[in-house]
Amino acid sequence: MKEPIPDMMAEPEARAGVPVRIAADPDRLIRNLLIGCIAFEVFFVLIDAFINYGKLIDIGPIRRLCNIAREDGLASWFMVIQTFMAGLTLWAIFLVERARLSTRWTRVGWGILALFFTVMAADDGAEIHERLGSTFLHVVQAAPSDEGPPSLGTRILELFPSYPWQALLLPFFVVMGLFLLLFLWRKLDPPSSRIVVVAALGLFVAAVGLDFIEGLEESHPWNLHTWIEARFHVRDPYTVRHFAKSLEEFLEMLGITLLWMSFVKHFTRTSRQTLLDFRRPVQY
Repeated sequence: MKEPIPDMMAEPEARAGVPVRIAADPDRLIRNLLIGCIAFEVFFVLIDAFINYGKLIDIGPIRRLCNIAREDGLASWFMVIQTFMAGLTLWAIFLVERARLSTRWTRVGWGILALFFTVMAADDGAEIHERLGSTFLHVVQAAPSDEGPPSLGTRILELFPSYPWQALLLPFFVVMGLFLLLFLWRKLDPPSSRIVVVAALGLFVAAVGLDFIEGLEESHPWNLHTWIEARFHVRDPYTVRHFAKSLEEFLEMLGITLLWMSFVKHFTRTSRQTLLDFRRPVQY
């Protein structure tokens, strides 16, 4: 006997128990998300170059809104949302793996990545790593000086020529990057997804390198900004610094996009037979 076709014109209470299936083409979904994210990222670079730097609109609030280097601009908002969505996708993968009774190592790995990207979304929105770096610098400078040997913090700041936050947190980000690479290399399939992860991590390394150069003193021999200004006779030093920051932000956004697409692809491959049921379990 054929199952009766539910009457979709019935009252909501009468249709409450009818299962609803939402189908989506995973390849089309990933393609549209990828194109959309990259289009937004290019758009942010362009409005920064023409509206903010080029003063196409010479109104301060509008220019600040379009400034890709500011933490309160459109590009920063997009970065926070994108990173948070990557974190939500990882939490969804974690829940699916837990429901499938995967190995403990698998569940813990996805949980660590989900927590890391959730924290990174908060970091992008609240400038947590910059605040921690400034706090580190303040604590070291406020420590009482005596005739004894310098403290560990003082030695670190003396040896590290760039931003304090990198001296404090860069080892942690290196460890997390290696964990992400090794874990996803084993868990992602097909192999093309692994290549995307490697490319994304390469973009992050390049972005951190640009941030490292930005934090150097102008007279430092590693300061590429100073060399470019002298080599190409750039009149305004802010030009090189600003567009280096624009490139840095673009690389970070693109890196997050590539990782998020890898997570979405993995989620669509592993959750095809997953049913989300919000009914309260029956008590016996």
